[in-house]
Formats: sequence, C-alpha cells, structure tokens
Amino acid sequence: MTAGYLARRLLLAIPTLFGVALAVFVLLRVVPGDPIAMMVVGESTPEDIQALRVAYGLDKSLPEQFAIYLRDLATGNLGTSISLKQDVLTLVLGRLPATLELALVSIVLSVVLGLALALAAVHWRGTVVETAVDAVNSLALAIPEFLWALLLILAFGVLWPVLPLSGRIDPSRGTEFSTQFYLFESLARLRWADALEILQYLVLPAIALALPLVAVIARVLKSSLLEALVQDYILLARVKGFSRGRTLVRHALPNALLPTITLTGVHFVFLVGGTVLVELIFAYPGIGNLLYGAAINRDLPLIQGVTIVFSVLFVLMNLFIDFLHSLLNVRAGDA
Repeated sequence: MTAGYLARRLLLAIPTLFGVALAVFVLLRVVPGDPIAMMVVGESTPEDIQALRVAYGLDKSLPEQFAIYLRDLATGNLGTSISLKQDVLTLVLGRLPATLELALVSIVLSVVLGLALALAAVHWRGTVVETAVDAVNSLALAIPEFLWALLLILAFGVLWPVLPLSGRIDPSRGTEFSTQFYLFESLARLRWADALEILQYLVLPAIALALPLVAVIARVLKSSLLEALVQDYILLARVKGFSRGRTLVRHALPNALLPTITLTGVHFVFLVGGTVLVELIFAYPGIGNLLYGAAINRDLPLIQGVTIVFSVLFVLMNLFIDFLHSLLNVRAGDA
C-alpha cells in the first residue's frame, strides 16, 4: 500500500463522511418530537425556551443549522449534549474505550473459535465432526445476540451464579485508572488481579456478541479452505510429503484468510455500533448505552456525534483491512 493510495483513500472518505453527516442531520430533523421541550423541567416561560433554542442553534433555518454543523465538524467540535449538558466529544470518547474493549474481546473470541471450528470441519471432512460443527454453526446463527445475552444471564447468573451480570468493574475496589481502557491499562501495568476481574465482567457480553459471528467466520473460512485445498500448490505440498494437517495450516490457511479478514474487519465496526441491546441487558457503560439514552431524549448533537465517530472508525478499519490484504498477498506470493 503506497502513500499515494493511502492519500486517495483518505480523500474518498471525505464525501462518505459528508453523506453520513447529511443523512443523519436530515433524518433527525424529520423525526417527530422537540428536544428542547424534553429538556425543559418545571415551569418555563416562552422566553426561557427560546433562549435554549438560540443556545443550541435550533432557531435557525435547516440550511443554516447544517452549515454550522459542518463548520463545527471541521474543527472537531461535535457540540453540546442537550440531555447531559456536556461536550459531545468528551462524552463519546469517555464511553468509546469500554465498547472498543468489549468489541475487541468479542472479535478475538469469534476468530479463535471460528478458526478452530473451520479447521476441525475441513480436517475431519465427511465425519461426525463436520456434522457437529455445521449443527453448532446453525444454532449460533439462529439465535440473535440479545437472546444469547438473556440465555447467558439465565445460565451463569441464575442457575449457576459464577460471573457478574452488570457493570464493568466492582466500584468497591476503588481502583484508579489513568485512561478509560481499563483492561488494556491493567495488562500494560501487569495488574493481573484487576485484568482478571475486568475480564469476568466482559466475558458474558463478549460471548453474547461473539457467538453469531463465530458461525459466520467458521462458514466463510471453511468454504475458503475447501477451495484452497484443490489448488495446485496444495497438491504439490502433499506430493512433497507434508501431512494433511500441516498442509492445511501452513499452506491453505494463509490464502483462505483473506475473505475472513475482510469479514472480521467489517463486523468489528458493526459490533462497536451494534452493542446497544447487549450493553443495555448487562448495564455495561459503553457507547451503546450512551446512544440509547440519546435516542430516548432525542439528543440531536449526541446522536450525530456518535454516528460521525462510527463513520470515522469504519473508514479507518477499511484502510487497515486493505493493509492486511496487501501484507498477506505478499506473504502468500513469497510462499
């Protein structure tokens, strides 16, 4: 990936982000409800309500509001939350690390389990192992994330209460963190007790998010591996005397990973943006909970800010996927 290609991709991201900003701006304005009326409590005079409209720029025409919104975006100003009365960027960046850690743990679980299931199904193709893997994949796909969350709560919170069901860390510990990345900071500082406790709070929501993706990764990777196994370089490796397992892992897997990497990267962004229900069920203090509260209160600046952050993450993840594609293609060519 050359610097020129990277520059072109970044330039192409500008109209994408502009389109997202425009779509969200228009959609939020046509939805019924008055955000100012929702934030007014008690007896307020028309002058008080008008002052709030002026403060949030809602007294201007829609084109003027959109122009101001774009100007603020260009300077990194996402506005002030109507319901929470705090800077939107501060709120989003304060909650985003929790959701990123949850999504990353979910992705790691998905890749590890999906890889293991795919390799097992291909290695023991035509046996009861492949049948069992296909059955597990079908079951995992048939149940959505929020239902997995409820089933996990029933299993490990009611029938066998061994894991915490809400929150991110026990507040009674009084542990202080320099960043909002609790898990990564604990691991970096070798605070194993804190890391273990954080993982205990993460494991159930992470599994709930990971299970459907495990099935998707396992199916895509299995299909790619079966296609790779009939290629000439695989037959050559078998002629040289390599075992089936070694050929599968060393030669077929690197080439079969390309579509899986793309799928995983795209789903990572979707996980970040789709954790709302799971975070609500587990009372996990991430960006999903923040977005839910913003939607309930029709907090226009906060909804817009969260959406723009998701869009930026999507663009960056696409660039990262392209980089991994080029890297794996080079390694596959060398092999």
